[in-house]
Amino acid sequence: MEGPSHKVLVFKVGPAIPAEKRAPRARRSHRVRTHPIFWGVDWVGSLTPVEPAAAGGLPDPRGPADPWTALTAEIESCRRCPLGVSRTHAVVYRGSRTPTVVFVGEAPGRKEDEVGRPFVGRSGVRLDRAIAQVGLAEPEFGVLNVLKCRPPDNRFDRAAAATCRPYLDRQLDLLAPRALVTLGAHALRAVDPSAPPVLQTAGRPRAVGSRVLFPLIHPAAAMRSKRLAGRWDADVRALGAWLAPRAF
Repeated sequence: MEGPSHKVLVFKVGPAIPAEKRAPRARRSHRVRTHPIFWGVDWVGSLTPVEPAAAGGLPDPRGPADPWTALTAEIESCRRCPLGVSRTHAVVYRGSRTPTVVFVGEAPGRKEDEVGRPFVGRSGVRLDRAIAQVGLAEPEFGVLNVLKCRPPDNRFDRAAAATCRPYLDRQLDLLAPRALVTLGAHALRAVDPSAPPVLQTAGRPRAVGSRVLFPLIHPAAAMRSKRLAGRWDADVRALGAWLAPRAF
């Protein structure tokens, strides 16, 4: 019997190239570090970092951040004062992104620090009742604080408030409410430094720049005193009457 056939492959080898005429070996560039999605292959086959546009204009898969999202991320990562280290969560905002009215409180408490949302404790329950009483729907209002982090023992920190002030200004610029309702003396002073004491101004609107301000006492104060509870109820009724025609 004949054995299995075998095919013989013949390779033609050309003359060796002298070392001095060989092309230099391409080196991998390490001068620029970018995300792997932007690594391209150049004409000699080495890995070379290229700009996104050179890689076909690949978009950021996360999409562009809008100004509010960017500001929120900045606040959440802020460590500009000691409160940024001691906090559990930064407390930025809750409510509509296109509010007619923004309620401005003083500082987060224990509950707010735990969950990262303003006015979710006992004061928040009283505030939410007042918001419903004056007839504001969810798309019409928002709630925030002057301080974005809880101060020790819930004592308002003026130095931290000065650090947080640019955040408050930027929030109000982006939200562009037609009216502000301050809650407590510190919130009133932050929004209108020239305002008289809160017990003299609460319950009556006043102009502050291009906006209208309606001061209230803090809802926590109304829970500590029957006299102030009566004042809170009367001022909330006045707020409702002022808001009813939406003429501000």
